[in-house]
Amino acid sequence: MSEKSAPVAYGGQAVIEGVMFGGKHVNVTAVRRKSGEITFLEVPREEKGWVRSLRKIPLLRGLVSLIDSSVKGSKHLNYSFDAYADDEMTPEEREELKASNKKGEAKLSLGAIVGVTAAAIISFIVGKVVFTLVPVFVEDFLFKGSFAHQIYHNLAEGGIKLVLLLLYLYLISLTPLVKRLFQYHGAEHKVISAFEAGEELTPKNVQKYTRLHYRCGSSFIMLTVIIGILIYSLFSWDSLLERVVQRLLLLPVVMGVSFEFLKFTNALRDVPVLRYLGYPGLWLQLLTTKEPTDEQVEVSIASFNRMRQLDAVYEKQGVPASAPNAILDPLEG
Repeated sequence: MSEKSAPVAYGGQAVIEGVMFGGKHVNVTAVRRKSGEITFLEVPREEKGWVRSLRKIPLLRGLVSLIDSSVKGSKHLNYSFDAYADDEMTPEEREELKASNKKGEAKLSLGAIVGVTAAAIISFIVGKVVFTLVPVFVEDFLFKGSFAHQIYHNLAEGGIKLVLLLLYLYLISLTPLVKRLFQYHGAEHKVISAFEAGEELTPKNVQKYTRLHYRCGSSFIMLTVIIGILIYSLFSWDSLLERVVQRLLLLPVVMGVSFEFLKFTNALRDVPVLRYLGYPGLWLQLLTTKEPTDEQVEVSIASFNRMRQLDAVYEKQGVPASAPNAILDPLEG
């Protein structure tokens, strides 16, 4: 695509040994197999009417989008893990698993879908609650009675949350598995940036671009820390229990406002002075992305191109009500 391209509206997400891109009509994951072949998981986007309605409501649309991303990401991450596990199997083990899957396919399909969805939602909620409350207890333990005004406690709480976040991301980035995940994350950003610049998508061209991108979810994480300090400062508490309950009740508000502010900063990223509003999120991406290899960029390009190809087909023909060939089983290659 050598023609000048408008800013892309697609979202991406790194998965183990691959990348997922979400388009207007379809989500596509490309995974590099042990043989060097790239295989795809292609899932048409199906959304209930009431979900589409919620996506139009400010504050609520942020929560809906975040939960939806967690659910979809889990499905595509499972595909990536299945492909990785399949590559490690012997031919005998693969045939045995195929036979087992066929016997229980009808019974397990609905249960598997519900299970993945529930696990993704629960993991998302638990993660946010833990990350919200741990800094409260740490701050209370370290600075209880140290400050005359509660705003200083809020600032200390935000500082502790930021330190814990950065330390966590740094430590997990040292593991080989997460490092590769972050490399694919960087590859995804580079591909989107190259596309938005109108470049032909080749590994050489894509590698010229930065691995940091304004519309990354990492920016949202940073914003929740900053916005949280501001929102919590509007309310007072008289005890640790009241403070904890307050944080839990305000958590959806913090996430909703952070999502809206992220959209706002994205819209202003080309304004000379206001573009700096998005810089804290870009700085965090120095931890959540790594420079990818050419092979990883190639996988990201394959996923992006396949997603755009299917989006164009569905735009003309309509998204099929059921797409039996849309999901490519890693066991089938």
